[in-house]
Amino acid sequence: MPTSAALLTALSTELSALQAFVTLLEREQNMLMDNQTDQLIELAEQKASDAIKLNQIAESRISLLQPHIPQLNTQTIESWLSQNRPEALPIWLIISDRTQHAQQLNQTNGELIQMKLRHNQQALTVLSNAVNKVGVYGRNGQPNFSPGSGRSLGSG
Repeated sequence: MPTSAALLTALSTELSALQAFVTLLEREQNMLMDNQTDQLIELAEQKASDAIKLNQIAESRISLLQPHIPQLNTQTIESWLSQNRPEALPIWLIISDRTQHAQQLNQTNGELIQMKLRHNQQALTVLSNAVNKVGVYGRNGQPNFSPGSGRSLGSG
């Protein structure tokens, strides 16, 4: 059975990393809402790095609990902690709540990114169609300012 100190340390470390990750996701969401897309690349690199670190920390917790809880999930961990390490239960409950919040933020951010991608694709399509419809120069290299009306610029 993991010692109380080892388990508390593992859970506290995970909670700290998780709270930092939630803060990062909130920053990402604010940047998306404020159209600060140029800063998102740097944030994405940090997000990937933090996610890897968070997974490694969670693996440490899992390795402590796996021998005692064969089916690891939120409910079984909560039940085991309440019976065997009640001092760690409050931290676990916060971790569970923060994890759900992080998942919701990440899903919302993904939807915001998809909306921005669709908007950009629509704008590119409109611009591309406009360029294709209006030939500024003809095949002979001469100016051609008659987009569909049959009249050139300056003619009445």
